[in-house]
Amino acid sequence: MTEIWFIRHGETDWNRQRRLQGWQDIPLNEFGRNQAGLLAARMREEARHTPIHAIYSSDLQRAHATAAPVSEQLGLRVRVEPGIRERGFGVLEGLDHDRIDVLAPEAAAAWKSRDPLRPLDGGETLGQFQSRVISTVDDIAGRHDDERILMFTHGGVLDIIWRHASGVPLNAPRDAALLNVSINRVGVLGRKWQVLDWGDVGHVADEVGDDVVP
Repeated sequence: MTEIWFIRHGETDWNRQRRLQGWQDIPLNEFGRNQAGLLAARMREEARHTPIHAIYSSDLQRAHATAAPVSEQLGLRVRVEPGIRERGFGVLEGLDHDRIDVLAPEAAAAWKSRDPLRPLDGGETLGQFQSRVISTVDDIAGRHDDERILMFTHGGVLDIIWRHASGVPLNAPRDAALLNVSINRVGVLGRKWQVLDWGDVGHVADEVGDDVVP
């Protein structure tokens, strides 16, 4: 079995402002950089007892900047993987989550529908996004049989991961949080995934930031 620790990036200003980020390359804010430092200290302690063999990150800077201090602590290079970047939200990117129904009603309706085939103007369908994430993770897991790896990614990706590992449909309610700098452990054996642990933020206590907006 490959054990993957999926970690959401630290906080950005757009997280705090509840703006959809998608493929926009938004940097961590000061709070997010502090979160990344606390995570790195946690990973240093974890690695003393639990070997970590590789680090992967989305190609967006908010994920890579969260991975960088962990990379320094563990002495492992960050392998950049565009396949685990956030969903492309097209015309919704940059919009306030609370105002998208007014600013882009058709695209907002498509996004909220959770229909895997419904087009999203300028972005990816939910089905395209799901296929990209699952195939990328399966491919990487196949390179690390019986190893433990870290993947630094995004809220939307974590949603896909949790659903696939839990057998929950795309259009069903989700009862798992998608917290900044959370550690979310999943085991992959062949094409079968299982959630081992989810939403671990013990390293940051009350400093997890926003858990809603990707």
